[in-house]
Amino acid sequence: MRKKLFFQVYVVGLYVTDRKADLFAQAGPKRVAIRMLRDVDADDFIEALALGIKENHSAAEAQVLEPRVKQLGEVILAIKQAKKGMAIDLDWTGSGTQVQIDGKAAGQPIAGEDFFRALLRIWLGDKPVQDDLKRTLLGG
Repeated sequence: MRKKLFFQVYVVGLYVTDRKADLFAQAGPKRVAIRMLRDVDADDFIEALALGIKENHSAAEAQVLEPRVKQLGEVILAIKQAKKGMAIDLDWTGSGTQVQIDGKAAGQPIAGEDFFRALLRIWLGDKPVQDDLKRTLLGG
C-alpha cells in the first residue's frame, strides 16, 4: 500500500514469472497493477511517476526516457483523474508497455523495455517511492 503522509493512495501488485530472479533482466510478460484507494488528479499522478523515474536514474538516462514519460502522461491525462477504485495496469508485453485502465487498453504501447524497467524502478529502485512497499513487492 502506497501512503502519502497518512493518506492511503493506492495498492500495487507486481506480477512476474519469478519474483526471486533479477526482475529488471527477466524475460517474459510483467505487470504492475495499481488499484486506486482515493481520487488523484492526473497531473499529480503523472508528476509522481516522473519524479520516481528521475530519482532512480541519472540526468542523461532520464532525458532519454522523457519523451516516453510524456507519452504515458498523455494517456493518464486523457482520464482526467485516477479515481478511487480505478484499476491501472502497466503491462510489459514483450514489445512495449501497454497501459490498461479498468481492463481496457489506453493509448498506444510505449516502446522500449528500458521504459518498463524505469517504471519498475519507481517502486523497486535504489530510491523507491516507499521502502516498505519495495520490501513487500519483493516478497519480504
